[in-house]
Amino acid sequence: MNHKAQNIIPYGRQEITEEDIKAVIQTLQSDFLTQGPAIAEFENAFAKYVGAKYAVAVANGTAALHLCAIALGINEGDRVLTTPITFAASANCIRYCGGEVDFVDIDPDTLLIDLDKLEQKLASKPIGYYSGVIPVDFAGYPVNLERLKKLANQFKIWIIEDACHAPGGYFVDSKGEKQNCGNGQYADLAIFSFHPVKHIATGEGGMVTTNDKELFDKISLLRTHGITRDPNRLTKNDGGWYYEMQELGYNYRLSDMQASLGISQLNRADKGLERRKKIASIYDQAFYGNERIKIHKPAHNVGHAYHLYIIEVKDRKGLYDFLKLQNIFPQIHYIPVHLMPYYRQFGWKENDMPVAEEYYKGCISLPMFPSLTIEEQEFVIRHILTFVN
Repeated sequence: MNHKAQNIIPYGRQEITEEDIKAVIQTLQSDFLTQGPAIAEFENAFAKYVGAKYAVAVANGTAALHLCAIALGINEGDRVLTTPITFAASANCIRYCGGEVDFVDIDPDTLLIDLDKLEQKLASKPIGYYSGVIPVDFAGYPVNLERLKKLANQFKIWIIEDACHAPGGYFVDSKGEKQNCGNGQYADLAIFSFHPVKHIATGEGGMVTTNDKELFDKISLLRTHGITRDPNRLTKNDGGWYYEMQELGYNYRLSDMQASLGISQLNRADKGLERRKKIASIYDQAFYGNERIKIHKPAHNVGHAYHLYIIEVKDRKGLYDFLKLQNIFPQIHYIPVHLMPYYRQFGWKENDMPVAEEYYKGCISLPMFPSLTIEEQEFVIRHILTFVN
């Protein structure tokens, strides 16, 4: 197949089936386009999927992060730690609340926040200096939250797990038990994104999961302007129309149309995850042992969700440009957040996060989505090997 004369191969792509379309049409023909029953149905199904007690559907992953930061009481001057290799929203949510962001370098093998360096940074300051940490299950590789929770308890900080890349991902804890990303066993809160390139697509959309009823109630209230009609929460009741604004909240709701699409997509999430793992195994076999290509294989006790498949090469720009000429459109994940002009104003500069910066020089994300065909993947692999060899 000559892909140059046909469709491009992107790094990610949503898959919309007839079942998805029917689900959305059913909602369009119903009494509720928003604030209807599909929201709770999606929340309950997603909570069950990840193994959490509670879930709150919101407008997008950034809204989820913002609501978590508010619910945990971030104020001006509070300091929160995160990784520089993530989308900017993981850090920005703290800035929205007036807090300060500190970065911890990454592990060169997992590409996740380096827990040894995190422990060193926490130990270098008195307890209370830092309020919390936002680890990111980058590319779908889950953070070892069991170890992180021990640090959180020791240094009295909270955890927001950014699991946008990792629905269906898991790690095995010291008891031999599988811990799903977002299940609330170790993190106070977890967040997910339903952007089109993610595992579950709703156009835009996000979810917060937790096992903490108080945080669940707080985020549920903040999602809808801080307004409640719950008779158990009202300070008085003037009649059936009555409601109260009890907090300064936001319009961070998800619509029923999006929720119905999310429910349909969730029904085949496991199938999509298995396909992603198969694609990753084919890439692994193609590139394993090639000294010009660095791959990142997960540890044996890790269930990688493979939102991304990343390789590192010496001439990243050359490979990127070469693939684009073949109508293959890879992506770069991510430009280190601490080097963004906005964060440089706080004193961050080159060489502050040497591992993350070295990784960024060579990283490139290859096409990874369930509808990627075998022929398309072979086409991608062939051109990568042609270039590097």
